[in-house]
Amino acid sequence: MIRHWKQQREELTQCKKTTKAFRGKKSRWPELENELEDWVNTQRADGRGVSTVQIRLKAKTIATALKFEDFRGGPSWCLRFLRHKGLSIRVQTSLCQQLPPDYEEKVSNFCKFTDAKIAEHSIGPHNIINMDEVPLTFDLPLTRTVNRKGESSVMLKTTGHEKTHFTCVLSCTASGEKLPPMVIFKRTMMPKEKFPRGIVVKVNKKGWMTESLMHEWHTECYGKRPGGFFHRNKALLVLDSMRAHITNSVKEAIKRTNSIPAVIPGGTTKYLQPLDISVNRAFKVALRVQWEAWMTSGEKSFTKTGRMRRATYGQVCQWVLTAWSIVKKSTIINGFRKAGLLRVEEDSAGDLPPD
Repeated sequence: MIRHWKQQREELTQCKKTTKAFRGKKSRWPELENELEDWVNTQRADGRGVSTVQIRLKAKTIATALKFEDFRGGPSWCLRFLRHKGLSIRVQTSLCQQLPPDYEEKVSNFCKFTDAKIAEHSIGPHNIINMDEVPLTFDLPLTRTVNRKGESSVMLKTTGHEKTHFTCVLSCTASGEKLPPMVIFKRTMMPKEKFPRGIVVKVNKKGWMTESLMHEWHTECYGKRPGGFFHRNKALLVLDSMRAHITNSVKEAIKRTNSIPAVIPGGTTKYLQPLDISVNRAFKVALRVQWEAWMTSGEKSFTKTGRMRRATYGQVCQWVLTAWSIVKKSTIINGFRKAGLLRVEEDSAGDLPPD
């Protein structure tokens, strides 16, 4: 091995010390695999699915054209090809947020705007607020479960309402304080149920935020924050560019409460919205735990056709309250810090309350 390493001296010195190298056999048909890789990339660029069977058939066609008589193109070769080219078998996912071409400039301009306003008016973490709508469903089933090996059918029990949507409006401050959540159900009349305290319940035909509901949120949720009633201190309200957020009447209402609206540029919320960065995921995980506990405990009622009835509106509101209370203060603060809305010196100076 020492003699072999001496022969590889130049190649070894060029390798990274933290990366494994020269592992496994080299490809016997590099020309074929390079051409096959280009074909796979072309297919995926057009949005077409590519299976391992298609790869093997295409490889045999290329091998015939290149006159490689000893090429077999078996399953083991296909797996080695995928590993060599950094490919893997993936499950289809939903479309992620598309960044605009000039997103870096937009992110930079937004950060400069918020930094200038915070410095100009000496806005502290207690008065930097972020709000966002979270689309939810009455059923929150897992997509995977533990099950016996070999069983052909794996069922997950739900009430059949995994596509019945409603909206939860969350808002919090850079100091980690949580404002009362608002829930918007998709219906025309207010449910005749008793709701828990500490949550605002609204209804409309679409179950989504509108301009009129934005005014109600501003009065019933935003005004309930510490110091939000008298508006003595200047505040910075960070929200995305949804149409209901940026109408003239909503902006004027925000300014009347001694607040500055900071609208996040479209397509950049993954960088600039604290709720998107760290809070929403933790909230959804806690909410799923509440749904699973409800599904596995207590007696359920059923319809005449034998279908399990979904949870009541009051129960859903209690889930939202419990899940919102479980979200840690440090999670919220980290979201504001990563979004560039919280200065490190403010955190170290002790302006933030303990977790």
